[in-house]
Amino acid sequence: MTLFHLFLLAIIQGVTEFLPVSSSGHLILLPALTSLDDQGLVIDVAVHIGTLFAVCWYFRADVGLALRGVPHLLRGNLNDRGGFLAFCLAIATVPVIILGLIFKIFGIMDMMRSIAVIGWMMIIFGIVLYLTDKMGKQTRVAQEWTMKHALILGLWQAIALIPGTSRSGIVISGARALGYSRHDAAKLSMLMSIPTIIASGTLMGLDVVRVADWQAAKDGAIAAVISFFAAWAALVFMMKLLRSVSFTPYVIYRLVLGAVLLVIAYS
Repeated sequence: MTLFHLFLLAIIQGVTEFLPVSSSGHLILLPALTSLDDQGLVIDVAVHIGTLFAVCWYFRADVGLALRGVPHLLRGNLNDRGGFLAFCLAIATVPVIILGLIFKIFGIMDMMRSIAVIGWMMIIFGIVLYLTDKMGKQTRVAQEWTMKHALILGLWQAIALIPGTSRSGIVISGARALGYSRHDAAKLSMLMSIPTIIASGTLMGLDVVRVADWQAAKDGAIAAVISFFAAWAALVFMMKLLRSVSFTPYVIYRLVLGAVLLVIAYS
């Protein structure tokens, strides 16, 4: 794989992973709309690792709190703030793991990797994001997260297995519908991405072990580093922007891209 191809993939994954525009949809579209080959599992896992390190570093205080709370959680102590956060993150991850395994076993994911599906999901869930952002209250903060809300957002997150939906976008929509502020809705979405990326990366990694070689590992390392910096920049940009701007610019992007994709798909 050429350095340009690796750079393009890593930038796309890094920038779109945490923006509500669907990273998986963009990665599927790259080979579908160009002459470039499909990047394969090794690169998919690598760019996800890069974005994982980026979000862990950006929210290192919260990640550290959750990690320190794991021993308390294992002892059944949910009164500890870190243990409670770790438990909520675990609850929020269960639905996507279960549905993801079902999709993988029955090959449903491959059936949905089409330009038409991505186009429709871009539009439908772009509208959902707009409506929840405009109608949702901004009365809750991330510190008020509850087990009930963790499960609800986990169910919202599971929908993102459909390409074009956007994991961050659908979780933000759910959080805004529950009344979380824009900034805190995005924060919860990013924190929920950590165990989800670990789970999906582990699942894909089992397949990678069978097909990986030295050159693929080298390409993957390059892609991981580039995606780390791209994801970090995207996180900094969005979290600062949300203090003064709504999600409408992302909605407009989704609607325009979705419309273009549907024209291509049905022409």
